[in-house]
Amino acid sequence: MPRIERLPEPHVYPAYGIYLLQSQHRLVRRLKRLYEPSVHGHKTWGSSFLLMDYLEHEPMNKKASVMEIGCGWGPAAIFCAKKFDAKVTGVDMDPDVFPFMEVLAALNDVDVASLVSKYEDLTSKQLTGQKLLIGSDICFWDKLVKPLSKLITRALKSGVERVIITDPGRPTFYELADLCSKKHDVSLQEWFAVQPNHFTGEVLEIRARKEKKEED
Repeated sequence: MPRIERLPEPHVYPAYGIYLLQSQHRLVRRLKRLYEPSVHGHKTWGSSFLLMDYLEHEPMNKKASVMEIGCGWGPAAIFCAKKFDAKVTGVDMDPDVFPFMEVLAALNDVDVASLVSKYEDLTSKQLTGQKLLIGSDICFWDKLVKPLSKLITRALKSGVERVIITDPGRPTFYELADLCSKKHDVSLQEWFAVQPNHFTGEVLEIRARKEKKEED
């Protein structure tokens, strides 16, 4: 018999060890009267669950520093803080997403720092010390491909060990993967999440390219 999980109240649902809120939840409805996210930051997107599932299978080190770019409500950031006791920063160009992230962080009893920034404005100084850079559904416009590619290069040069981006499989995402493959070691694979529902998409992991040793 499966274990019955009692949810704290209506419109709260579990996924990968954290609690999330549906749009009908009273706190979400109240926040939406005060804040209007303008760049698709109005819900938890399915690719966030791909990222959580992937990190369940390819985990990060405990207590590492993590930055979620284009974080929206920050579900992946909150997952990293809860699952791996990570020091997490959520980054988004839209400041109106952060009240939603703060509510979810409080619901899960974790701390997530916030930073308002576009991809092109994140500096090497801000990236230095981060071990993992993550993002879900963050390459949805053509104009985002090159700034995101340059950010990834800047991050790896600043010492970031892994960059992981998940996506349903948009053409812009594959264009990003192709650009990154020209400079870095890239792994692109189809993946699926099983919580809270079945969701299929793509996982792109990027690492700095190892220099080949010169032959004697």
